[in-house]
Amino acid sequence: MKTSILCVFVCLLIVNNAFSQNEIKKVTAIKVKANSTVSYQGNLSDGQQISDLSWASNSSVACFPATQNRKFTGNHVLYSTTIPKQSEMFIKVIPKNKNQNFSLYAYQVGINNEQLPPNLNSCITCEADSKWDRNWRGKTQDHTRKVRLNAINRSYKVVIGVVGAEGLSTGDFTLEIKLNGGEEVMMSTPKIEVVNIETKGAVTTTNGNLNTGDVISDLSWAANSSVACFPATQNRKFSGNHVLYATTIPKYSEMFIKVIPKNKKQNFSLYAYQVGMNNEQLPPNLNSCITCEADSKWDRKWRGKTQDHTRKVRLNAINRPYKIIIGVVGAEGLTNGDFELEIEIKQR
Repeated sequence: MKTSILCVFVCLLIVNNAFSQNEIKKVTAIKVKANSTVSYQGNLSDGQQISDLSWASNSSVACFPATQNRKFTGNHVLYSTTIPKQSEMFIKVIPKNKNQNFSLYAYQVGINNEQLPPNLNSCITCEADSKWDRNWRGKTQDHTRKVRLNAINRSYKVVIGVVGAEGLSTGDFTLEIKLNGGEEVMMSTPKIEVVNIETKGAVTTTNGNLNTGDVISDLSWAANSSVACFPATQNRKFSGNHVLYATTIPKYSEMFIKVIPKNKKQNFSLYAYQVGMNNEQLPPNLNSCITCEADSKWDRKWRGKTQDHTRKVRLNAINRPYKIIIGVVGAEGLTNGDFELEIEIKQR
């Protein structure tokens, strides 16, 4: 009996020691720059294997399913950095040898969270990329691997894992990190006069210039779930002057709003939100609204769709009229530019 207990105890020690040897102790801290791309050189031989990959398929992590474990069986090289609030991070690993099979993952946790695989119990989000098992229509994959993360109202620690697939344990690579946003913004009180527009007939037009508006430094109102106008990762498209207009949408009607820059090369954005007739809140002090719609220059092309220099949004009212606040905005810090604002109302 004593011999059996001793044997079990020794076995447990061996198992525990095997797992403890898989704890990654080397994590390289790296820095990112606001609205910039940085790159770092590495080799898989700097990392080590993690035999227990159950953490990745844990529902509190949800990084990659256990059926994909073979793509993460090689050495893991870990990096840590910070994603600032109101920013978007694009992470890319580029193997030096195009014939080598790499994988990639990255997860977000609280700034002071020290958990690492295989002892990661949970995270805010985890994204992974590996060699596809099959081709996808309209998409191609090369030897690089890519993931994307974003932060809205607060900063997070990001842990990045560059991994060899199918047991790969050596291979040079470049880790490239692009950060959109992330700069510290000095908050200022905008001085924006709201221009009232009385709609006449089906279509009403008015002319304006961005130089009559002002910059709204604090754009957190737009990403607020009670407003949901545009995400913080798109803030740069609304970083120029805002020119505000107020009008009314009648009940049982649709409103189509369009801004037409006079200079087709200038980059404008547009938003419009619906509130009660007596609501006097304006950005950046807008706490909530009925609905908010925004349009800006696309980051990529969409199949079957095209975009020109104009921006358009649509709103509708059913049983009652609403106040509409329209924001014509310069993207990428644009503060000057003539435009025509067109408001079309269609009665149902």
